[in-house]
This record gives sequence, structure tokens and C-alpha cells, in this order.
Amino acid sequence: MDKLYATVSSKGQLVIPAALRTSLGIEAGTRIAFFQDGMRMILEPETVAAKMRLIDELCGITAGGPSGTEMLLEDRRRERAMELAKDGW
Repeated sequence: MDKLYATVSSKGQLVIPAALRTSLGIEAGTRIAFFQDGMRMILEPETVAAKMRLIDELCGITAGGPSGTEMLLEDRRRERAMELAKDGW
């Protein structure tokens, strides 16, 4: 997308260009989070669409890794073996 420009009003208000509002699903009442990164300002809309995109991006991120359930079960097996050894089994 090409650069889009807006001007800050004397009250500190900024109008987000319509093309960005549409593509990001920003509507009246949408919360916007502001972040500073050096001399850059990052605006992040907290819309349902944005949250769903984040969920989609994270979906499968741990695929192929160890199962959390299996890791917990293995820890419990080791603990039980130590308990039994301590009790003389």
C-alpha cells in the first residue's frame, strides 16, 4: 500500500484514511492501541477481525513440538517412580 497522510488537529485528533479503516475493519468505537518504537508510532486496532487474524497467525505455531500433555505425564511418571523408590518399591 502506498503512503497515506493525515494531519493532526489542534486537539491532537487524527483521521485514519478510509482505505486503512476498511482494510483493518476499524469502525466507530474501535479501540486503538498506541506503541512507540524509537521515533515511530505503531497503531494497533483491537477489532474482532484483528484478534481473529492474530489467532490464525498463532494457530499451529507449536505444531511438531512436544505435546504439553505428554510432557506433564512424563514428569508425573518420574515423580511417581521417585515416590515408589523412596517407599522401597
